[in-house]
Parts: sequence; C-alpha cells; structure tokens
Amino acid sequence: MIEVVAELSRGPVFLAGEALECVVTVTNPLPPTATSASSEALAWASAQIHCQFHASESRVALPPPDSNQPDVQPESQTVFLPHRGERGQCILSTPPKILFCDLRLDPGESKSCLQDVRFPQDEAVAPSSPFLEEDEGGKKDSWLAELAGERLMAATSCRSLHLYNISDGRGKVGTFGIFKSVYRLGEDVVGTLNLGEGTVACLQFSVSLQTEERVQPEYQRRRGAGGAPSVSHVTHARHQESCLHTTRTSFSLPIPLSSTPGFCTAIVSLKWRLHFEFVTSREPGLVLLPPMEQPEPVTWTGPEQVPVDTFSWDLPIKVLPTSPTLASYAAPGPSTSTITI
Repeated sequence: MIEVVAELSRGPVFLAGEALECVVTVTNPLPPTATSASSEALAWASAQIHCQFHASESRVALPPPDSNQPDVQPESQTVFLPHRGERGQCILSTPPKILFCDLRLDPGESKSCLQDVRFPQDEAVAPSSPFLEEDEGGKKDSWLAELAGERLMAATSCRSLHLYNISDGRGKVGTFGIFKSVYRLGEDVVGTLNLGEGTVACLQFSVSLQTEERVQPEYQRRRGAGGAPSVSHVTHARHQESCLHTTRTSFSLPIPLSSTPGFCTAIVSLKWRLHFEFVTSREPGLVLLPPMEQPEPVTWTGPEQVPVDTFSWDLPIKVLPTSPTLASYAAPGPSTSTITI
C-alpha cells in the first residue's frame, strides 16, 4: 500500500501563463518496525494538467471528437489518457512529466518531488515582457503575476464619465451616468441617474447586474418554439427604487468574487450587462403632490390609479479576472489531495 499526497504550494487559483508548483509525496504508511517484506515498489509516476469541457446536453450539441486524434497515446507520452471515458470535450492536456521510476519504499519511508507545470498563456490577461529573454524562465515566472496584475489594474482603473440619455416614445426620462465600463471581479458597479431633466415622469426603476450565456447557433441542441433557449440570464445583484419626484439618485451593485469573468469560445460565450427596467406615467402633466399654497386647510388624496408604461434597456459592461490570491479567499478550494494505492 502506498499513500500519495499532492499539495499545491500557493493555492488552487492561477492566472493563464503561470507555473503551477505541486509537491507530490509518496509514502509507505506501514510502521518502520514492519519487516522488509513489507516494502512497496512504484514502477513509475507522472503528472500533467488536464482540462475537460462539460456542457448541458439539453442545450449544447458538442462537436464529435477529432478523428485525427485516435484513442491511443503517442510513443513520446505515457499510456494514460485522462479524457478516456469522459463526457464532453478535452480542452487542454499537457504532456506528462515523469516524477518517479522504479521507486522502492521501505516501511515508514517517504519520497517527495516538486512538479512544475505551466498553464497556457493568455496574452490579453498575462502579456509577455520583451525585457525577459527566453532562457530566463524562472525570472519570467516570478514576474508573471505582477505583470498580469498591472495589466488588469490598468484596464480597470481608467475612469471617464459616460452619459446616456434614456427616452421612451413620448420623450426623455432621464440621464444615466457611469464612470467606467471595465471591472474586475469583486468591484462595485456604481452609477447615477438624473431624472430632473426628464419630460416623462418616472415612477419606479430597477437595475440588475446580469450575465448572459449564449450558445453559438451551430451548437444549439434544439431550435424553434418549445426548444431549450440558446440564451440564459443570471442575476447577481439588483437595485429597485420608487423615484417619483426624485431628481437624482445612485446605486452600487457588487460583482461577486465567486462569479465567472466574461469569455468567448467557439461554442459558448459569457457576457455581463446592466439590465434596466423603467415604469413611466402615460399622463404628460402628472401631478401627485398637494398644492403648496392653500388659503384654508384641505384634505388631499393621491390618485388611486395611474396609467403607466414599462420599457427596458441593456448596457453591456466587461468583467475581467482578479488577483488569484483574492479569488482563493472568496472561493476556497482544496490545496491538498490524498489517494491510497
């Protein structure tokens, strides 16, 4: 019997292009007082990164496996196929690295090995530095997280006021202002709404922070009436306010750290948006306040019914990843795994 423990040195979250460091320890758990006949032998052990894409079969028709990749491993690799028997699609499978060969462990003996595997690099998030040569791999790895953090900070820290006029078919409702359109996971989306300049009375509004997941047309499972929708929306935060006689208001919607940043593949895409819903009055001269000047005390009652219209508006925004360390605190995952052979 052999006990195998794999431990990630930094945590379970990484940026594209980073090097994953994993300490693999194999141990013969028998007490040292056991006889030499209790020694265990390990022919070989390897490690690799494998990524398998799974999708809802009721919505997505995955393409058939590539016929150019037979279900056998090349001679330069091991006979282990991580994707064999798995549903879905293999996205990434790095070449295996041999950790141990012909290893014999006496009772109570342990052996450890540091496994270093690099994730594929995403130039949009983790750019390479032209000042680091190819033979400076170690230095490049140490700078990668810092470079990616600086790139993310630069992309999400630019602030410039964007104003949008909101109107329906009868006139202007108000003006919406937002200072940026690119955010990181964990940030707050802050916006302002100016209703004082509108010619149409707004009785109520709501704004939702949503993700829009869209399946590309060629991979949709069912189409037409009664079929599974190709687009689905998930609301992560919502603000609602009654705003009659309100001149200016604001809102703040937090982006959950545990959510997924926007991405796009050949099969599915995920985008973020602000979804607004407005309730406006149909009466052009709506007066719901009592007269300010009255010679004598009077009793004033507001109208029991007000004819209204509703309309919606969507504003796309971009949400990028955040620091791996910060993401690890929000969605902690196991950094150690144990298996007994």
